Formats: sequence, structure tokens, C-alpha cells
Amino acid sequence: MFPSGKKIRQSRKTVAGIAGATTAALLLAGCGGGSGDDSADGGLDKVTVQLDYQLRGNHGMFYVADKLGYFEDEGIDVESIKTGTGSPDALRIVGTGRADFGFGDLPSLVTARSQDVPVTTLAAVNQTSPLAMCTVKDKNKLTSIDDLKGMTAGIHAAGSTFLFYQALLADNGLSRDDLKEVSVTPPYENYLIQGKVDTVPCYIDAEVPQLEDAAGGEGSLDVLLGSEHGYEGYGSGLFTSDNMAENEPDVVQRFTNAYVKAFGYVMKNPDKTAQILAESSPENRDKADLFERQIQADIDHTFTSDVTEKHGLGAMDKQVWQATIDTLADQDVLKGGTPSVADVHQEKFVEKAAKAGAGSGAGNDAGN
Repeated sequence: MFPSGKKIRQSRKTVAGIAGATTAALLLAGCGGGSGDDSADGGLDKVTVQLDYQLRGNHGMFYVADKLGYFEDEGIDVESIKTGTGSPDALRIVGTGRADFGFGDLPSLVTARSQDVPVTTLAAVNQTSPLAMCTVKDKNKLTSIDDLKGMTAGIHAAGSTFLFYQALLADNGLSRDDLKEVSVTPPYENYLIQGKVDTVPCYIDAEVPQLEDAAGGEGSLDVLLGSEHGYEGYGSGLFTSDNMAENEPDVVQRFTNAYVKAFGYVMKNPDKTAQILAESSPENRDKADLFERQIQADIDHTFTSDVTEKHGLGAMDKQVWQATIDTLADQDVLKGGTPSVADVHQEKFVEKAAKAGAGSGAGNDAGN
């Protein structure tokens, strides 16, 4: 069943088929009555997107696909892209049908799934986690995991950063008792710059460029990337609800096609993507340089893997999924039960998008 009050969409391909075989009057009837709204936009399927946080570089695929017409080419009209307050909220919003697609932390998706939030992954954007531990280099050197011992860590005991922090320590034979912890509230990175803590968990594709600016410029931080110190698991990705995947697979497939094509554009054009993001709203107009640095961090460290080299951008691997689930299970955070790999991802959509060549040649649109 569709969520209460949610309109069942008419597929563009279905509309096109009716148009080829019937009169205009019959087409209007097939589109759901006399309002004529669907015919006015060519029968595009209307969807909404929920992001995890305020705008970042790895959100660029949505804005590129919208700006360059990739969604429209696939018969999709994205009515809104809403920023958020964290992955857990984004997952609940999509799971309850208040948005059709979302972007967020995939370990958080596993946790949500264990709590019966019906969401599933369509593409793994960060093939490895972009999470790291950061220090201001002039104050605290962080060249090995053992350097964390005795440091004062700023910790927000919820969400993806806390899961990462606990798992990273456990994977390297450390415990939380090896550090002094201070409970902080977002944006907790400010505590690092102000010298109130020695280290914080941070995203290399989000806070690190901002922290570098505040700490003295590029190279002013020591960054210990979790993926290089035993932390296995995906970062963030594209997801939808079970309801959408099961009941509107054609819409999901076409959305994924456009998204993966935009992913290819982002990889080839981080500067132009950053400009598109900066132009998306007045409050972001001065952030093109920041967005580009965020995107470049992902290009350098997280967007690609051996799996994407073989199967295309966004591709997923069952072994990596199992490692992600195992890491969370080891931290005893899957309170509602441990989901299976099949529960947390729908690889068929990104595979079909790759086979269709959605991610190839996207750089040819650079002049649009």
C-alpha cells in the first residue's frame, strides 16, 4: 500500500504508450481526470529528495541531474531537494514516505533497518568511509592511531560519527578509556578550533576543508582516515523506501539512471559541479571553492574502488556490505536485530544504470 495521502504516479513510459495508441481525450483520462496537470509537464513523474545535512559537495549529483536535464530526460520532475539535520532523520523521512529518495550515511541505514525503518540503498557513493579523526597539527600531532591515547576527544554520542569513533578504537585495540571524552553538540568542530578539545571525528569531504580554513589553511590539520586504519564499511549513498522499490520500480530505475549519469559528470567536472551547487541558493553563492574542495576529497579518496572500476560508479559489493553490518553488530548498536545484506541494498538498479552507460560520457555536457 502507498502511504496515506500519497498520489500514485503515472509512469511517463505508460503515458507515452497510451499516447501512441489513443486519442488525446483518452490520454487525459488515463492520466487521472480533468485537471490536466500531468499533460502540462509532459507526464513527468514528480518526486522529492531528502538530504542528510546542509549542502555539501557529495550532494552534487542531485543538482547536476536537475540543472543539466538528466532527470527530465528520464521523465522525472524533482519538485524539491530538502536539506536535513542528520542521516537518521533523513532515513525516517524517506522510510515513512514523506520523501521519495534520500542521501545519507549507509551504516546509519543499517542501524535504521534494524529498527524496522523500511529503507534500502540504491547506490554506494562513498566506496570507503570519508570519516577520520582530526587534530590541529600545531597543537597535537596525529600520525598514528596510538597518538590518540591521552587526547581529549569531542564526542557527540549519536549518529554516524559516534559509531565510527567507537569502531575505529575497537578495530585498533583501543578503548574509550584511553582518551578523555567531552560531550559536545554540533557543530562540534568549533571545539577543536577553539582548543577546547584535542581531536574530533570529521568528514574529509565536509568539515575538513572548513576546519583547514579556520586553522590556518591547507595542511594545518593532521587527518587520520579511518579507511586506512582498519575501519571497513561504506560511507554515504543514495537510498529509497521499500515501498518505492517494490511498487514504483520504473520510477526508481529512471531516477537512478539520471543520478549515475550525473555522478559521471561530477567526477569529470568538480569545478562546474561546485558552481552549480553555489548557484542553487543565495546562502551558498560564495561557497564554490569549498564545494570543489569537498568533491575533490571524495574523488581522491572515496568515490571509486576496485568494484566501481569493474561495475561502474555507485556499484555495491556484498562483502563490503557484510563488513559494514559486522562492524555495527560488533558495536552492539543493532538493537532490533541484525539485518541481512539483502535487506539493506537493491543492487539491480545501479547495475542496470551502469549497463545502460548512464555514467559514461557525462563530461560531454560540460558546456551546458
